[in-house]
Amino acid sequence: MLAPYACQARQSRGRRFPEADAPTRSVYQRDRDRIVHSTAFRRLVYKTQVFLNHEGDLFRTRLTHSLEVAQLARSIARTLRLNEDLVEAVALAHDLGHTPFGHAGQDALNGCLKALGPQGDDPATAVIVGFEHNLQSLRVVDRLEVRYPNFDGLNLTFETREGILKHCSRGDAERLALVDASGVAQRFLVGGSPSLEAQLCNLADEIAYNAHDIDDGVRSGLLTLDQMAEVPLFERFRQQALRSHPQLGGRRLLFESIRLMLSQQVYDVIDTTGERIADSGIQSLDDVRQSKSLVAFSDTMRAESSELKRFLFRNLYRHPQVTETTERAAVVVRDLFAFLMAHPEEIGEERTATSSLPRAVADYIAGMTDRFAIREHERLCGTVLFP
Repeated sequence: MLAPYACQARQSRGRRFPEADAPTRSVYQRDRDRIVHSTAFRRLVYKTQVFLNHEGDLFRTRLTHSLEVAQLARSIARTLRLNEDLVEAVALAHDLGHTPFGHAGQDALNGCLKALGPQGDDPATAVIVGFEHNLQSLRVVDRLEVRYPNFDGLNLTFETREGILKHCSRGDAERLALVDASGVAQRFLVGGSPSLEAQLCNLADEIAYNAHDIDDGVRSGLLTLDQMAEVPLFERFRQQALRSHPQLGGRRLLFESIRLMLSQQVYDVIDTTGERIADSGIQSLDDVRQSKSLVAFSDTMRAESSELKRFLFRNLYRHPQVTETTERAAVVVRDLFAFLMAHPEEIGEERTATSSLPRAVADYIAGMTDRFAIREHERLCGTVLFP
C-alpha cells in the first residue's frame, strides 16, 4: 500500500552493526520499539518544552511533545502513503538529545564547550563541536544508550538515524563523515534531501509545538485569547469556532480554535505535498533524495505559520517570566559543567574512558532531567536557584 517513493522496510540501508531480522516486526517497527524502551526516551517526561517541570503538571514536556509530533506525522503519512512505522520512530526519537531546561540548557552547554576551544571536541569519538541537540540525539542512539551486548547505542536503521539528524552544519557533517561510514550526514555535504518520512517529521514538529505552545501559554496566563487575536492564523479559526458555537468561551473555545487550526494545517500539508510530488515526477526514493524538499505548507500557510512563530517568540518565549526562569536554568547548567570538569569522579570512569572529559561532562548533563539537574546543582554547588 506504500507509494513507490516511500521508504520500504525491506529495502532499508540497514544498521551499523548487522542483525538478523525480527520474525514479527519490520526494521522500522523494531526501531520504534527500541526507542520507546530506551532510557533517554523515559527521561523526556521530565525535560522542559517551554515551562519547567516544577511549574505545573499539565504543561507539555519533551515526551508529550514527541507523542503529539508522532500523532500528527502518522496522520499525514497515512494519507500520503508513506511509511508510518518509520515516521513514528523518527518522531519519537527526534528530541532524545535535548538537554534539561530546553533551549536554554542547550545554549548554555554549547557555550561551555565552545569556550574550551579545540580541546572541547574529540573527533575520534564525539565529532561534535559545541553542543546541538539534533547531533546529540544521533549520539544518544548511536553511542550513549547502553543496552545490548554486541554494540553501543540502539543500532537503529539508516533511515531512522537520517530522520533524527534534521540539521547539521557543514563542519559537523565533515567531522561526522570521518567516523561514520553509513553516510548519514552525506546530504549536508553534497546537497539533496532526506526521505519524505524525515521531511514530514520535521514539519510535524513545527505544527505540534506551535499549537501546544498556544495552549500552554494561555493555560499559564502569559498569553490571553485577546492577545491571540493579533495572529491571523489563530484568529481565523477562533472566529470559525464562534460562528458554529456562538456561546463558546474559555478553554472550550481555545481547544476548538486549536483543533480547527491543526486540522487545516494537516490538510494543507497533505494537499501541497501531493501537488509537489506530482509536479516533480518522482517515482522512487532515489528520486526523492535527488530532489528539493517536497513536504511543505502552501505559500499562504507558510506565511501565516511564520507569523504565529514570531508572535510566540515575542510574547511567550521572551516573556519576562519565562526568561527569568531560563536564565536561572542556564546558571545551573554552567555551574554543573564547571564543577564536573573539576571533579570528573562525579560522572564515573566509564564515561571519561571513552570520550574526552568535556564531551563526557556534556553527555552527562544533557542526559539529566530538569529536576535531577536542579537537585545535583544544589548538592554539588550548594546553591538553591529553584526553591
